[in-house]
Amino acid sequence: MAKIESDDEILEFAIFREVEAYHFYMALAKVVDNPEMRKVLEDFALEELEHKAKLELEVLKIGRVLPAEKKLPLPSRDDYIISNTNSLLNMDYKDILLLAIEKEKASFRTYANLASHAINEESRDILLTIAEEEVKHKYRFEIEYDMLMKKV
Repeated sequence: MAKIESDDEILEFAIFREVEAYHFYMALAKVVDNPEMRKVLEDFALEELEHKAKLELEVLKIGRVLPAEKKLPLPSRDDYIISNTNSLLNMDYKDILLLAIEKEKASFRTYANLASHAINEESRDILLTIAEEEVKHKYRFEIEYDMLMKKV
């Protein structure tokens, strides 16, 4: 991840990541056969948009305006797992669940790391809250994975 120094940059980066996560979950939802899991993925995508809205509100609360189309630093492969949408078509359900688990672990680490660099206490709190929500996502995927493995 590129070096981020101010709360503004931290929040903008987090907003970028939420948009990226929304697209990730929507791509997964399109390739999952299980209707219940498709609904879960679509719900997670919507939660990512809710995270984005919380982060945007935080930006406004600290007296900043979000740039219309500012280029934000792209996360490195180690920071965040995002797969080529075309390769998702070749994955089975187990692999999709494992990918989502890894993505959520990476998201948690990223938000915890961003929170540790935030100066403003409210910014830090919102980042930690989102980190906690990412862990809940991870647990949901792990439960689904465990249920799938019991069927095999």
